[in-house]
Amino acid sequence: MFFNAPPYTGPKSDHFDGRHFHNTAPIEHGKASAFLKWMTSRERRAGEGWTRIDPPPGPKPEARVFGDTLRVTLVGHATLLIQMQGLNVLTDPLWEPRTSPVRFAGPKRFRPAAIRFDDLPPIDLVLVSHNHYDHLSVSTLKRIADAHDTPTIVTGLGNRQLLEKHDIGGAIELDWWASTRVNDVTVTAVEMQHFSGRGPRDRDVTLWVGLVVEHPLAGRLLFCGDTGYGAHFARIRERIGAPRVALVPIGAYQPRALMKPVHVDPTEAVQAHLDLGAQTSVGMHYGTFRLTDEPMDEPPAKLVEARAAAGLAEDAFRILPHGVSADLP
Repeated sequence: MFFNAPPYTGPKSDHFDGRHFHNTAPIEHGKASAFLKWMTSRERRAGEGWTRIDPPPGPKPEARVFGDTLRVTLVGHATLLIQMQGLNVLTDPLWEPRTSPVRFAGPKRFRPAAIRFDDLPPIDLVLVSHNHYDHLSVSTLKRIADAHDTPTIVTGLGNRQLLEKHDIGGAIELDWWASTRVNDVTVTAVEMQHFSGRGPRDRDVTLWVGLVVEHPLAGRLLFCGDTGYGAHFARIRERIGAPRVALVPIGAYQPRALMKPVHVDPTEAVQAHLDLGAQTSVGMHYGTFRLTDEPMDEPPAKLVEARAAAGLAEDAFRILPHGVSADLP
């Protein structure tokens, strides 16, 4: 019970029944019996297709960028550094050696964070998509608050209480389609198809979101966090507009019988790119923690195949080298 997230309390809506949040599409996500059966068989195959790699960290990023530049650096998993004029943003920051409620067990890194924590530029804004341990790391968020003068955190409904429980301030929580202003940008929470939970009794008591950052010069960026494929991608385009850059997950998709409702595979990620009308998409959420059954290097290889099958140019949906900053069109 110690690990459970505090539940959100607020008015009912079309995706909140007063106790639990739910997706707009009627999906099954994670029957306990099926999950336990998968985990039992998975332990016998632990490590298949995954090898620890220790490349040197990438170069120290510049402190700021200027004009209409939109610079993205893949740190690892769902952690990316986004730089726009006057604003440095981190998504789902995670610098810890494991993604787990405890330090001595749980999924461990097969790839170190591609940027040293101490090399980060001043962080102004942190986007937290949901409360799973591989997306909301209390330890890392505490380090960021201490080192960067408590930047603003924007997240989904219910997560502010969890952060305040751990003495992390500066959080703004949003419902789907609600917005807030941070410095010169508008941040809007958008619908994703996923779930939440950190302990045995807190499934879906807080909200999962994607987050759109709209900058007056750099344009519109979408961070998807975690999601299955659904009609919500088209709804984002209809309600918010096509993004200049979309950060889209491409990993953690096998076995499909369990993962399909909540994690896109590379083919679905390409379809999401098309639904969104994104100018450029960037793949993320792969090759760092062994959370599911696909091999470490499979997601980017499958993305190349899916991109070609859809007739997309290489620059339309990119795989960025870890730790290397890229200015996107």
